[in-house]
Amino acid sequence: MPLFRPRSPQPVERTRALAPTAAERVRTLLTTAQSMTVVTDGRAEEVHRLDGTDAMGRVHLHDPAEAALHPEAERTPVRLEFTDIAPTAVRDRLRARLTVTGILEAPYAAHSTESFCMEYGQALLETPQGRSFVTLEQLHAVTTDPLATCEAGMLTHLVDRHGELVPLLVRLVTPHPRPGVQRVVPLALDRYGLTLRLEYAHTHVDERLPFRTPVDHPDEVRPQIHALLAAAHHAPYRSGLTA
Repeated sequence: MPLFRPRSPQPVERTRALAPTAAERVRTLLTTAQSMTVVTDGRAEEVHRLDGTDAMGRVHLHDPAEAALHPEAERTPVRLEFTDIAPTAVRDRLRARLTVTGILEAPYAAHSTESFCMEYGQALLETPQGRSFVTLEQLHAVTTDPLATCEAGMLTHLVDRHGELVPLLVRLVTPHPRPGVQRVVPLALDRYGLTLRLEYAHTHVDERLPFRTPVDHPDEVRPQIHALLAAAHHAPYRSGLTA
């Protein structure tokens, strides 16, 4: 008889994601950005893609190891700058800044509509929560948020058609916010949940309300929003809040 009884394998606990990772945010921002600033040779050029082409279609990012395959190529440092602006009318609409640095394999043609190749250096994502660096490997390991291209329309619809219901969602914020909230506006929407902007007289606070499960398609958002509203209706009312 063995001295020790073998232990049965324990189930592995997986933490449910409540918000997108920095890599997911970078990938999504590169997909949805309507413009970017290209800084090279001491000059900054604003690039507007009014034809619907995203940054990943305009810029081909390559691993630095591939540079050895083209040793004769002229190498020019470059910096790409992006901003993420909230589609709703909140006090401070800047949600994030993204800076991607690297090396161009050919001189940048400012007025060209052709795509260009860029040896990837690093991506720096700056948000109110802090700064995060994202590698090319991390970027390739994630996909664009399924709500990326319809987030703006969904948020403006929520404000324009159901604005009176939005303050109810404050009841779901934990820990409960301090009294004095003057206005509640949806700030962001992604596959993991909804972010609210709670505006006070001279400041604001952003609070996330996670969905019960991440969504994989825009059609799955409505039931998740309805579930949040149903939970808010049954949550206790706290004096001092807007809702």
